Amino acid sequence: MEIEISSCEHLMYVSEIQQEMYDSAQRRGTGIAKRSIEYLSKKISEGNAVVATENGEWVGFCYIETWSHGKFVANSGLIVSPKFRNGGVATQIKQKVFQLSRDKYPDAKVFGLTTGLAVMKINSDLGYKPVIYSELTQDEEFWNGCKNCVNYEILMMKERKNCLCTAMLFVPENDKKKEEAVNNLPENKYDGMIQEHFDEFHVTINKNKKSPDEKESHLSV
Repeated sequence: MEIEISSCEHLMYVSEIQQEMYDSAQRRGTGIAKRSIEYLSKKISEGNAVVATENGEWVGFCYIETWSHGKFVANSGLIVSPKFRNGGVATQIKQKVFQLSRDKYPDAKVFGLTTGLAVMKINSDLGYKPVIYSELTQDEEFWNGCKNCVNYEILMMKERKNCLCTAMLFVPENDKKKEEAVNNLPENKYDGMIQEHFDEFHVTINKNKKSPDEKESHLSV
């Protein structure tokens, strides 16, 4: 089996890929939003996808999308042909497309929305963490892409705060270091110390407070 970064040579598989993405979502009753042939063809021809094949037969597929001016990258549309499922293909494809995302957009946060436990496990092994939806891109175009999903009404009813999909996010190491550096700035440490002492003072005051019953008891003695 070959797992390659896509090129025009893989356009011959696009109809099969699109149909299986749609059929899979229908069978499960959740998940993947339908994408047009034109959209998937563009991803494939631009090298923004990963395609797995074996002896000229399509095996699996996944593509990448960028949002919020390249600050976020999503690995979307992971699908494996039914004939090749349960053999670890999805894991290999995810690893390949994740590396493609990191190579093309090293400073971007990588995220995903999924209902599949297997995909959640793969993402977790790659370093993703579960997050709330507000941690993801707020790009309107991204959320508009959910309109073709069978769960879109649920998403909108929840005001885009949650849905049946689990949100997962990978934060690049340099972003983590920036956050740590900001938290360790002297002014932030000072603010933290003030807050800590204020909290201790607040706890002490509360401990020394007497309830109305305790005050009445004391006065009656």
